Amino acid sequence: MKVQVRYFASLREVLGAVEGVELPAGATVGALREALIARGGRHADMLARGRAVRCSLDQHMADEGAPLREGAEVAFFPPVTGG
Repeated sequence: MKVQVRYFASLREVLGAVEGVELPAGATVGALREALIARGGRHADMLARGRAVRCSLDQHMADEGAPLREGAEVAFFPPVTGG
């Protein structure tokens, strides 16, 4: 299945705004993150497990166990503080 991945804030500056990713059926948000980390390079650095990264699925906050579907939109972004 193909999903659309969007990056925001510092992730966007390094990885770009958006990309399409192919995953096996039944994949989760966590499996997507692992697949991106496995690419190495900038993806591995910016999405590393030691980094605080939030995610949303179809514009709703999600945890890494959330199942993906064909055409889903996943966004990754750093935690945000407001004031």
